[in-house]
Amino acid sequence: MRALSRQGLEFVGFEQHTDVGGLWNIENPASTVYESAHLISSRTTTEFAEYPMPAGTPDYPGHRHLQEYFRGYADNFGLRGSIRFGTRITAATQDDGGWQLSWRSADGGAGSGRFSALIVATGTLHTPFVPEFPGTFSGEILHSAHYKNPADLAGRRVLVVGAGNSGCDIAVDAVHHAAAVDISVRRGYYFIPKYIFGRPTDTLNQGRPLPRPLKQFIDKRLLRMFTGDPRRFGFPEPGYRIYESHPVVNSLILHHLGHGDLQVMPDISRLDGHTVHFRDGSAREYDLILLSTGYVLSYPFLDRAELGWNGPSPSLYLNMFSRQAENLIVVGMVEASGLGWEGRYKQAELAAAYLAAQVHAPQRAAGFRQAIAGPSPDMTGGYKYLGLDRMSYYVNKDAYRAQLAAHLALLHPADPPGGQTGQPAVQPAAATQGGVGTHAH
Repeated sequence: MRALSRQGLEFVGFEQHTDVGGLWNIENPASTVYESAHLISSRTTTEFAEYPMPAGTPDYPGHRHLQEYFRGYADNFGLRGSIRFGTRITAATQDDGGWQLSWRSADGGAGSGRFSALIVATGTLHTPFVPEFPGTFSGEILHSAHYKNPADLAGRRVLVVGAGNSGCDIAVDAVHHAAAVDISVRRGYYFIPKYIFGRPTDTLNQGRPLPRPLKQFIDKRLLRMFTGDPRRFGFPEPGYRIYESHPVVNSLILHHLGHGDLQVMPDISRLDGHTVHFRDGSAREYDLILLSTGYVLSYPFLDRAELGWNGPSPSLYLNMFSRQAENLIVVGMVEASGLGWEGRYKQAELAAAYLAAQVHAPQRAAGFRQAIAGPSPDMTGGYKYLGLDRMSYYVNKDAYRAQLAAHLALLHPADPPGGQTGQPAVQPAAATQGGVGTHAH
């Protein structure tokens, strides 16, 4: 919405909650954050460039700091007046060169409208992936999306499934409240501390990216110096090189493993009452299985064919532009270590520039439309990412931001025509029912 306003385009935002903040607003029923949730990237590498976080914000702010930050952003740029709060998009279909949207408000009322373009910014972390296990469990099975407070773990025997960032956060929560806690994993991980040499880890070497082989060589050895070998704590050896899957920014899990506060268990083979049987033949009893098994992409108001969806994620040019549907753009369907909210803003900037070019520079827009029809450029930076569903929309932040900048230069090499008056031909709808921004876990 901010990027559209800078281009002088009219827009309407739809948000199903009553306030901004998306996933970082813990009061939002669709939020998947929990009380102990903090950024896993540091403040300066995550914030919007034109709207830094307030002085005094900690290096790794929690969800309440971030909720206030998003409120301040919306107020500072005058975005609230363009948002229809408490409104959920129920359907979006192509209609004679435009988009027909249907929606339902919190009071049950229904509405519809036609727009020239549709920008979907509903995020990637709202629809839980719930694996199935053989057998039945007599206790409670809960996904981390529905976990809020560590007090809910008090006195219970807890098995956390999955050692991603949320899984490790919750396991550390459980150590202080649960009667017992274990963590079940299928693969090895690289664990990155939040501080190295007294500075947030992701602020080291900023602006001077190392060549990929050198970075992998140096960083792996740095991790061994600061966190040791995770195999000593019971984790399997990673079957991939560092940064070929999203790293875990949490060294507290290793601290508690070293103190015997929890134990690493292998993958689950079957369930039987309160007993969980593991692949290595061991078995233990639990009251709660807490699934930190990630999320699946979901755009329920759109036809999957319009997104070119024939695999684990939509096939979009630059992870943004539909090849099948005119002026259907997704902002935020991207994951990358260190991309930050500014990286997502660069997506929005490119989307707004393309829509503005359709009004002010139609020849450039036509050339860009031809590019969208072809294959995306390489955005891996030479990294061989794991073939997991959640890695299917993963990119290297430096390679990706370079591509966004190059494409933006093709569209409007001059300053944007922000502030122009009149009725622009393009009136996009910014669908933000999952919230603007990203969830860091």
